[in-house]
This record gives sequence, structure tokens and C-alpha cells, in this order.
Amino acid sequence: MNVLILAAGYATRLHPLTLNKAKPLLDVAGKPMIAWVVENLRGVAGIETIYIVTNAKFFADFETWARNYQSTNPEFRFKVINDGSTDDDNKLGAIGDINLVLTRESAADSDLLVIAGDNLFRESLRGFVDYSKKTEATVGVHHVADAEAIKKYGVVTIDADGVITHFEEKPKEPKSSLAAIALYFYSKNVLPLFTTYIAAGNNPDQPGLFLQWLYPRKPVNTFQITGQWLDIGSKETLEEANRIFADR
Repeated sequence: MNVLILAAGYATRLHPLTLNKAKPLLDVAGKPMIAWVVENLRGVAGIETIYIVTNAKFFADFETWARNYQSTNPEFRFKVINDGSTDDDNKLGAIGDINLVLTRESAADSDLLVIAGDNLFRESLRGFVDYSKKTEATVGVHHVADAEAIKKYGVVTIDADGVITHFEEKPKEPKSSLAAIALYFYSKNVLPLFTTYIAAGNNPDQPGLFLQWLYPRKPVNTFQITGQWLDIGSKETLEEANRIFADR
């Protein structure tokens, strides 16, 4: 299984913090955000390569971080991918970036775990991966009690087996309190469908849009993340992450 960390965004909502530093490289409780993401992979068996897909602006910074981190954590093997974009106007989008890595790196022969570089978890991802490996596709879901906050996410309804029966990105009227978060497992049988999706001219931006397209075609399972989850999208959530992770 390979891992792909999505880190090609420009995080304009966090300016000026992200004018000269990528969001996943911002400090959270003493170390870069992306380090916390990788720490949650400890204990996950069978990881081959951790790909970090980023843009031309921050490519060198991620290469430096990955080289330094790997020197003291040799159990992880990193490869940083430059998607060639320079700003929001020419970015490939998250789905475009996934497809880029799969095709350029010939990475579709192994299962793939996809994680957003700005999503932080308080628990190991080992349980998610152990469950997901028995499925063709699985997405992490989290219960969001705030009726307004959940409108910012992809919202799912599921059947008794936890399989998605309905998915809607940023709904005006959510049908449940389960938000699909940027944590995905795709088996190697599903990965060729990224090329199909892109070739059909579908929106390559938000990763949840691929899920919305996929679930009527393939069963997509869910795994509920019951521990703390933070989607770092604002200065407020960044400050919250600093408070929460300070005790780790």
C-alpha cells in the first residue's frame, strides 16, 4: 500500500501565514503539521512509499522536510511530487493531483491511502487501514453535531453495513450528521477510475467529488473516526490544534 498526502493547495484563508510557507509545514505544537500526519501512520503495516504531492512554489521546502525527517525515521520512504502549479488559477485540484501521482509514478499497482496534509487526528490510522483493506473503497467519517458546520463538508447517509447510500458535497440541507473527511482508502481495483473520472471532464478539485461520482458505481464503505479530528482551515483551528497537540 502507498500513501498520498495532499499538500498542493495555497491556503489563501491563512494569509499571511501561508504566503511563504505551505500550510502542512506550519508549526503545530512544536513541529510541522505534516509530521503529525505521518506520526499517525506508525504501526500501519505494509506501507511502501509516502508520496507528498505539492506545487512548484513549495516543492523544494517539502523535499527538504522529507529528507530531514527520513534521516531520523528510516522506516518511512518519501517521494515528493511537483504538480507544476504556481497559484490557484492553474492548480490541478486534489483529484487531478491524485491522478497525476498514479500515472506519473505508475502507482496504480498497489492500494492507496489518501490523506489531506491539513487534517489532524488524535488516534492512529491503523484501525482505519485494517478495516479498509477488506473493502474496495472506504472513507473516514466523523459525527458533526453542529448543524451549520456540517454544511461545509461532504455529507453521507449509510446503510446497516456502513456502505454509502447518499453523498452530497456541501449540502444546504444535510441528510445526516456524518461528514466525509479527507481520509480515503482506494484498492488497486478502483484506482483506474481516477483516469476515467478525469477523462470524462469531471471537476478535478475537491476530493469528495470523486467519492460522489464513485459511490453509485462501486460500494464505498465508511469508517467512523470517533477520536478528535481537526480540519485546519483557519487561524482559529490552527490555534486550537496547537492547544490540543501541546500535551503530546
